[in-house]
Amino acid sequence: MIARLKGRIEALDTDTAIIDVGGVGYLVFCPARTLARLAIGSAAALWVETVVREDAILLYGFLDAEEKTWFRRLTTVQGVGAKVALGLLSVLAPDALMRAIAAGDKAALGRASGVGPKLAARILSELKDKVGGFIAPLPAGVAAPSRAAAAADPRAALAEDAVSALVNLGYAPSDAFGVVAAVISAAGETLPGVETVIARALKEFARMGSLGGERR
Repeated sequence: MIARLKGRIEALDTDTAIIDVGGVGYLVFCPARTLARLAIGSAAALWVETVVREDAILLYGFLDAEEKTWFRRLTTVQGVGAKVALGLLSVLAPDALMRAIAAGDKAALGRASGVGPKLAARILSELKDKVGGFIAPLPAGVAAPSRAAAAADPRAALAEDAVSALVNLGYAPSDAFGVVAAVISAAGETLPGVETVIARALKEFARMGSLGGERR
């Protein structure tokens, strides 16, 4: 099985690249995000997933191992073939894909070609356990908030409340989840209140907006 290719880019198409390795040209299917970072005549190294079918041996290439890992995960979901998985990785980087799944953001997944509401819901359902640790638990010895509902997992409960408030203000769930996760992580061992998290998240969105970020 081919797991990695290192050579020179000979040609690029809408969904493929030809990489010359020692005089042999390999046709590799790639996400659009990967293809955008390749240039004809330049050197490149691709992580490769080899798929053997009855009628063909197909190569799928990625610039980093995390993309390849998510390609494998996505194709374990019923209804998600290689083409749909590439489509998802074309519109969402692995960290954005993880945020979308953690936040239950069907709209974000629906941006990919071939992903309708039912398939998006199935992806969220089957892969949610893969991102369960997206928000790290509290360190040992740190007191939890007084809310009984948050006793078992205070950071997750805090994140859920803050994300819900931000979504009500018009922010996309996956964007809200990513910013809230960063705010909670930056707080360290001292768990802030939900109002503080929301306020800090709004400041971060404002900063992102000044850099070209968009609100839903």
